[in-house]
Order: sequence, then C-alpha cells, then structure tokens
Amino acid sequence: LYDVVESDDVAASANHRWYGGGGGGGSSSVRRRTGDMDFPSANGNDTQVHCELQNRNFIMPEDEIWCNWAWDTILCWPPTRASTVTKLRCPSANGIDTRKFVEKRCGDDGRWEGRAGTAGERDSPNGWTNYTPCFTPEMLLLIRKLYTGSEDLAKVKLDIAAKTRYLEFVGLSISLTALLISLSIFCRFRSLRNTRTRIHKNLFVAMVIQVVIRLTLYVDQALFEPNGLQHGIQNTPVLCEASYVLLEYARTAMFMWMFIEGLFLHNMVTVTVFQESSHYRTYRLIGWGYPIAMTLTWAIVTAFYYHPSKCWWGYNLTLYFWILEGPRMAVILVNFLFLLNIIRVLVVKLRQSHTSEIEQARKAVRAALVLLPLLGITNLISMAKAPLDKSIWEFALWSYTTHFLTSFQGLFIATLYCFLNGEVRLALDKTISVYMSVRGTDLTRRQSTISGCQPHRMASVIEVEEEEIRPGAGWIRLCCRGGNMPPPDRPAE
Repeated sequence: LYDVVESDDVAASANHRWYGGGGGGGSSSVRRRTGDMDFPSANGNDTQVHCELQNRNFIMPEDEIWCNWAWDTILCWPPTRASTVTKLRCPSANGIDTRKFVEKRCGDDGRWEGRAGTAGERDSPNGWTNYTPCFTPEMLLLIRKLYTGSEDLAKVKLDIAAKTRYLEFVGLSISLTALLISLSIFCRFRSLRNTRTRIHKNLFVAMVIQVVIRLTLYVDQALFEPNGLQHGIQNTPVLCEASYVLLEYARTAMFMWMFIEGLFLHNMVTVTVFQESSHYRTYRLIGWGYPIAMTLTWAIVTAFYYHPSKCWWGYNLTLYFWILEGPRMAVILVNFLFLLNIIRVLVVKLRQSHTSEIEQARKAVRAALVLLPLLGITNLISMAKAPLDKSIWEFALWSYTTHFLTSFQGLFIATLYCFLNGEVRLALDKTISVYMSVRGTDLTRRQSTISGCQPHRMASVIEVEEEEIRPGAGWIRLCCRGGNMPPPDRPAE
C-alpha cells in the first residue's frame, strides 16, 4: 500500500515483495515486485556503477567455478564460489530489519540459482534474491494478508489505497482552512471568550498541528520518493522519528480535548450547579500535559525496542503502540457513555415539554449526529484493522469511509461548532451591521460636505460595543455631525 507511517491509515500498510535477479557483468534484468510501485535503490541510482568498479579487478581462478558479481538494483553481490552461499546485511528501507541478513546461492554450474533452486533464466542470469527474511514480523503479516487471494486482487487494493491518498490530501487541506478560519473568529470576538469556546480553540489547535504535520509528510513523500531521491524527511534519521513523535502527540492531545469536550458538555447538561471557569486549568493539564507523558513513554519504548526498521516504519502495528492507542480507545468509550446519558437527559426533558414522539426522536438523532465528530466517536472505524484479507468491496468501503471521516473531521467540527453556532453568527451579524452602518454614515457625511452640510441636518450617531469592533478600547462612539450641532455627549442649547 502507500509507504507512509500513520496510526489510522491503511496507506501505512506498505507492501514490498522483492524478487531480485540482477544484471551481472554489466547487464541488468530484474524482477522486483512492489505492487507496481518502484522502490528506490538503497544506496542511490549509480550503485550499479560502483558495484562494477568494486569488482572489476577480480580475476576468477582458472581451475575453479565462480558466479560473477551481480547487482539486483538493491544490493551488490560479490563474485561467489560455486555451491556456496553468500550473505549481505539487509538494506535500510521501510519495513526492513537491518540487523538481519539476506542470502544468495551460487549454483554448481557457476550461475546464480533461481527461485526454485535452479539456475537463473537467460534474461535473468543472476537468478533470484529472496528478501523475505529481511522483513519485520509486522511487514510479513501485512504481506500475507494482502496476498491472501490472487496478485490481481492485491494490485486492485493497492490502487484503492493510492486513490484514497488523494482524497485524504484534499480533505486535510479543506479541514485546515476551516480550522484556521474558526480559530481566527474565536480569537477575534471577546463576546465568544468563554470556557466552552476556549475548549473548542484548544481542540482546534491540536487538530491543526496534526493536519499540518500530515500534509508536510505527504508533500515530502510526493516530492522525493517517486524520483528515488535520498533526501527529505523520510530519509533524515532523527528528523523523521521526531516528526512522527510530534504527530502522535498532537493526535493524543486531540483525543484528550475531545474527552474534555464530552466531560464539559455532560456536566453542563446533567449537573445542576456547574461553574464553567472553575476547572479550566485542570482541562489544560489533561489536554496538553497528559499527552506529553504518554507520548514520551511510547517514544522511549519504541526507540529501545523497535529501532531496526527505517524511521520506525510500522510502529502502529506493534504492541508498543497500545501505549497510545489504548487511552485513545478509552476516551472514545467514555465519550460514547457521555453521549448516551446526554441523549437520555434530552429525551426526558422533551417528554416533560409534551413534545410528540416523532419530534423527540428527530431531535435525539440530530443531537447524536452533531456530537459524534466532536466527541471523536467517528475515529473508532479508523482504529479497526484494515481488512486486507477481505474482498475488494469490503476493503474499498472501509478505506474510503475511513479516509473521508478522518480527513474531513476538521471541516465537520468547524462547521458545526463555529460556522453554524448561534453566538458566532450573532457576533458576525453585529460586526457586519456595524461595518455597513459606518460605511453608510461615511457616505452620508461626504454627501453632506458636498452639499454644504446644512446646520439643520440631524446628527447620525452610532454606538457600538468595542468587543465587536476592536479589542482594548472600551466603548466607541462614531458621530457625523452637521454644521453647528453639538456633540452627542452634550445637550443642545
């Protein structure tokens, strides 16, 4: 699938099945299958030249049979005596354990053995290199699941994974724009500065950090990997791991703030006497402090016990990842219980107001649908294992649904809790009304100046609250006075 590490993305489930038979003595014919995706050379595009230079001075003994040097586009195999096996350390690549070794056997007749232990074919004189022992256990499990059926089915699934990457890129870009606009609105108006909107802002900030990191990694992959360039984040050891640590921290913080959203809303609905601002410091400690401890614990464990793979590839498939994933799933479970209780209280209040059964059901369903993305319950489907061993339709349904919900989640939350929020719309309406009134007053004043600004014209006074116009200046009074009329704060004589 796509060669990107993500905890909730099937695109992270990469498949690299390498069947290397290479060109020896300057010729190259390689069977290398990666789901129709090219895998860049481990040491650069000119490694074959270096391999040839390295072995050009070797002279085969006349009384012995040797296999010639071979370059299989991944590793350079030295000349090897017949009926012997040579070993090389596995290359540094995603899903590969660099502590392991890959073997290649030279046949009795001086030709590299093929896949079935026979001499290599004419178009592949270097036989077959089996890189399967190099894979990490997590990678091998993915390969077995992906290739449960035929190779054609596996190819279709890989194509689906590639298409969902475009869907995710578009969704994340739109979500980022919506979240940034929402944050600017929340920060602009003082009338919106309450505990509820503060919690919203913290959640939006965590989501923005996560989206920015994801998009950065995707752009990096799109720019460098197709060209086989050994640059960028994915090929920078410390920077790559640090990027994913920060990504997981932002994702964990997002879940913690979703938990706080559920807790705050649950208390607002169920607790009779509830002070909004009394617990905000605790909320910030839970939202930003607790994820630091979780992420550091996970990063230290992963660094010590899962270091062989390049850039911790496949870390989301290990047991260590449950250090983060376990609390996240617990948050979803608790928020689901909050949601059930909130709906219960809502239904009870609707019955007390003698609302019809149909209206009760409609409002309860609408409340549930509105709260699902805010409480993070929609993330549950992305935490499920990718159905790689299922039919194409099942895999496609899971893949498109998961990527759509996760990538557009920021847009859904920003729309429901900012753009459609009654307080936000009221504040925007006031600002727009004031702006239009000021423009109209300025236009009237210009017209009055042109016509002589007669003394008998009445003053047009507009009073607006500073919170809706400009923070920090208190009440502002905009006046357009005519002729000898007194200022509005002084009575006329």
